[in-house]
Amino acid sequence: MSEARVERRLAAVLAADVAGYSRLMGADEMGTLAALKACRREIVDPAIARHGGRIVKTTGDGMLVEFASVVDAVTSAMAVQEEMAKRAGHLAAPITFRIGINVGDIILDGDDIFGDGVNIAARVESECEPGGVYLSDDAFRQVRGKTAFAFEDAGERNLKNIDRPVRLYAVRPADGSNRPSKPSRMNGKPLPLPDRPSIAVLPFQNMSGDPEQDYFADGVVEEIITALSHFKSLFVIARNSSFTYKGKAVDIKQVGRELGVRYVLEGSLRKAGDRVRITGQLIDASTGAHVWADKLDGDLRDIFALQDQVAEKVAAVIEPNIKRAEIEGAAKRRPESLNAYDTYLRALPRYYSLTKEGFEEALSLCYRALDMDSRYTAAARLAAEVLGVKVAQGWSSDVKADYAEAFRLGRLALTIDDTDPDSLAQWGRGVAAFSDDYDAAKDAVDRAVALNPNSARAWTNRGWTYRYMKDVDEAVTSFERAIRLNPLDPMLYDTLTGLASALIVADRDEEAAAQARKALGLNPRFTSAHRVLAAALALLGRETEARNAAAALLKIEPSFSIGKWATYGGHWQGQRFLEGLRLAGLPE
Repeated sequence: MSEARVERRLAAVLAADVAGYSRLMGADEMGTLAALKACRREIVDPAIARHGGRIVKTTGDGMLVEFASVVDAVTSAMAVQEEMAKRAGHLAAPITFRIGINVGDIILDGDDIFGDGVNIAARVESECEPGGVYLSDDAFRQVRGKTAFAFEDAGERNLKNIDRPVRLYAVRPADGSNRPSKPSRMNGKPLPLPDRPSIAVLPFQNMSGDPEQDYFADGVVEEIITALSHFKSLFVIARNSSFTYKGKAVDIKQVGRELGVRYVLEGSLRKAGDRVRITGQLIDASTGAHVWADKLDGDLRDIFALQDQVAEKVAAVIEPNIKRAEIEGAAKRRPESLNAYDTYLRALPRYYSLTKEGFEEALSLCYRALDMDSRYTAAARLAAEVLGVKVAQGWSSDVKADYAEAFRLGRLALTIDDTDPDSLAQWGRGVAAFSDDYDAAKDAVDRAVALNPNSARAWTNRGWTYRYMKDVDEAVTSFERAIRLNPLDPMLYDTLTGLASALIVADRDEEAAAQARKALGLNPRFTSAHRVLAAALALLGRETEARNAAAALLKIEPSFSIGKWATYGGHWQGQRFLEGLRLAGLPE
């Protein structure tokens, strides 16, 4: 019996999708769907029908269309893009199509089509710039000289799962209008990435339908750029570069190459009455993957205050999310390819583990990073911090030596850069904890938060410094500011413990116990939180719970004694706190 005959034919295949569709849906699902349906109904489907096309299938944001003539396919595609360009800014969401066209042999299966002719069309579309139409070389040969359009050689490309390079051509109107505009670096070499995390903040899209809100959206972006610039760990592209993309459909990967950045922050604004919703997405420009996304709502009656609030919130979460992404990236790189920055990044999760073994590994990596770059501020700062917490955890076999080394490293960090907010804040906390030079400590932490008011870690270290000085009001204010800035900080347990410790000084033992429990819920290995919880419960007269908390502490730190602990910062502990430890049954 002979096999059933496979039906084939030569056809022009058009593949289209929406540029940045996932980001649009994440920002405004209902608005994006409504805009896409309107585009299909009013622009796309009528243009296809006028030129004899058959819609084979649609897939969310994409579609596959068959034409008997490549001239009809190109004419239809250009009609769509011309009309979309006219309506830009008047849709519920910024819909921009990419269109690829190929001519080739296709296989028919009912109403569906398959084969290389289809596959190449889809790959051509994926190479296309937003708002453009690209042709394969086969399609170009069939249409050349038969339309009024101009064609631009886009070069030979290696397309995914296609075994030969394919030369692509961009279709342009004969008069040059509606050409997707790009910065002048488009055809140059990609800019090299800086030696630290780099970010560009693109102009936010005004989706409110009110052109007067453009100034507000631009103001928000300018404030975010300024706020991010306070983080010395980030390389932030200036406004005049990022605003060259205003009002244009962009390819995030291309933006990354053109501006030489690893991360891109984009967003949108939608106004309803006196309320506004602002969405933001942080994207890894090298992969297109989302790193962070969120929505913020606010009141427009005080627009300048709202701009400040949005910038503060966004900047505070962007830096730690970039750090998390950088840590994940460093973990995947081969050891022999690591530089000082990668080595420092590998030390961070060891430190966050809060284990004795992890601390030793973190210290080793920090020293290795300093061997690679003796003026690497972050590595010196982290090593000093690890040593300080090592003492507080009860893991130090030579407290004086570890104190001395921590101070040496802290001074080294400030010698390298005495304007680094995180180094200043950590130094101030260490000085207040291990000495009684409160004036120097206060000056360092106050200067730190003035230099970067959006650093949650700087505010936490300021809180601990004022706690050591027994200035409870300033301590509580600082800790609460840190929590508000970065509620997902991997070291939030340290902030909550500091808040609990300050509350004990203020005789607010019930609140102190609650905050200490929250800290232990985040990290049950943090001995400082166990001490605070045991003291707070004992001062409340809850003897059984206090002794259970004390037992949990001794399980982690069997050598703990009140006398030994009092020698560590005895000037700031306070008799009330030490009495709480005694009432909890901890050894003298």
